[in-house]
Amino acid sequence: MNKAHHLGFALVGVTTPEPPPHISAYENWLKLGRHGSMNYLAEERARSCRREPRLLLPECRSIIMLGIRYPNPKTIQPEEENGPSGRVAAYAWGRDYHLVLPERLQSLVRYIEQLIGCQVPHRCYTDTGPVLERDLAQRAGLGWIGKNTCLINPWIGSYFLLAEILLGIDLEPNPPFMADRCGTCTRCIEACPTGCILPDRTLDARHCIAYLTIENKGEIPFDLRPQIGNRVFGCDICQLVCPWNRKPANEYDQDFASHPSLPNPNLRADLMLTPQEFNQKFKDSPVQRARRRGYLRNVAVALGNTGGPADIPTLEGALLDGEPLVRQHADWALKQIQKIDRLVRRE
Repeated sequence: MNKAHHLGFALVGVTTPEPPPHISAYENWLKLGRHGSMNYLAEERARSCRREPRLLLPECRSIIMLGIRYPNPKTIQPEEENGPSGRVAAYAWGRDYHLVLPERLQSLVRYIEQLIGCQVPHRCYTDTGPVLERDLAQRAGLGWIGKNTCLINPWIGSYFLLAEILLGIDLEPNPPFMADRCGTCTRCIEACPTGCILPDRTLDARHCIAYLTIENKGEIPFDLRPQIGNRVFGCDICQLVCPWNRKPANEYDQDFASHPSLPNPNLRADLMLTPQEFNQKFKDSPVQRARRRGYLRNVAVALGNTGGPADIPTLEGALLDGEPLVRQHADWALKQIQKIDRLVRRE
């Protein structure tokens, strides 16, 4: 659809509201507890709607699947910082897509209604409803589900966000993308620091850095903290090593262009953010999803992994933070740096 491309969507496809092809794999994933603390995924209504999209819109006869591009991390190099810097996943460098995409989806619906001359029953989602987006997107011809569980398009790679519109009208469906172009490549599996990518094209969220730094609201397990490195919100590693992303194309939607303080935030400065400063710095940013306590928890771990003796005063200050979660992880980070400093001095 030309209108969808005009609204900024790089990928457009249409599928039917039939049950997704991999619903049984999803159910088994839930059964094994690999969704971690994301209990909303396992609620009966959410599971039912993922099995049967028409439960979301009984009049549904077609589903438009859309993809919008965000920056390829290879296009932006880390800037020199006064002290250790963190790393934020590329999709979160700009405005929160939950704020950007709904209006564009509604604009597309209004355009369709103008074309046919009447209102159309519809539902719009962008990672906000109980929909197996990647399954439906593959069936709409947008790409295939890679070994890293990302949807991969052969022309633009995997740096894009999905959205969908359930419509109460018939549209001609696109043929599904049947080819598996991962072949024998296992780079994503081998590169994952925590080993969360499984052989059956699922992942164990409980070990995923994106889950640990965003969805996880509690402590980060001790054994996984060193593997997080300097990542303070999400992770791009499995996409960075993917051959289908080897071309660092510069085309992406400008709403997702890099915020001045991202993608490499100063860890010392951010660990001292007050609640008001955090809200101001990350206004309209996906980083708000982790909330201050979760983000500063991540910053403390990153500082423990990459910092040095010069960062000890900052961590000691964080031991007085009003959030127990921040204090606990700052204490761990402080001990990490002190332990390494003692080893260096002995040598």
